[in-house]
Amino acid sequence: MPTLAEVRAFISELPDVVSVAAIQEAAAHRLIQLDADKRPVITPGRTARIGTTISPACLRLLTGTVQQPNRTGSRFDFLLDEASTERLRRDPSNTRFHVPDGQKRYRLAKVPAACIELTDPADS
Repeated sequence: MPTLAEVRAFISELPDVVSVAAIQEAAAHRLIQLDADKRPVITPGRTARIGTTISPACLRLLTGTVQQPNRTGSRFDFLLDEASTERLRRDPSNTRFHVPDGQKRYRLAKVPAACIELTDPADS
């Protein structure tokens, strides 16, 4: 295996933009692979929290259970627990989700996987 210094020297000697771009593409692919290896596996039935990066803001930090994924696994349905269902129902900034009175658990459709933070142990 070459050292980092040898790899840098090799890259600095590449003759054209196309060659450097090919190295850059390979490095980006490897970074994605390394990131995916440390990301937890999201599967139906796991308990989770919706992260702070989601929009609309009324969904941030709601908790519940992950439901079925879409075809690509990039989005999941999400069944809110009772406390989060009540919080969403009463949130004055919520103009998008109508949670009927008396409904104990509300199902959100298509929550992005990147916004789901698992809260249960990794081995469950």
